[in-house]
Amino acid sequence: MKNRISNFAEFWPFYLGEHLNPTNRLLHFIGSSLGLGCWITFLLTFHLWLIPLGFVLGYGFAWVGHFLIEKNKPASFRYPLWSFLADWRMWFCILTGKINHELKRASIN
Repeated sequence: MKNRISNFAEFWPFYLGEHLNPTNRLLHFIGSSLGLGCWITFLLTFHLWLIPLGFVLGYGFAWVGHFLIEKNKPASFRYPLWSFLADWRMWFCILTGKINHELKRASIN
């Protein structure tokens, strides 16, 4: 595969470049937060239907952000594991107010 990324350190700036629109990042944050809420609630209640709901909410919000807002293909299609890890890194950066620092550090914003 041409231009294949070989490690997470290379992937992170690529990932940020696929999430330049703040609305897309917000949709990711909302979807991930709802998905996390489903997983936590599942651990407390053992209602199995919360597991697929968590995935649908998490990826649903993210994919709306990519297809309708950012107009690109989600990185999870090519790099599923790194994309999942980067989603949570971005979620934490948004939560702690460090996302703009990460964008600048990656020379993206």
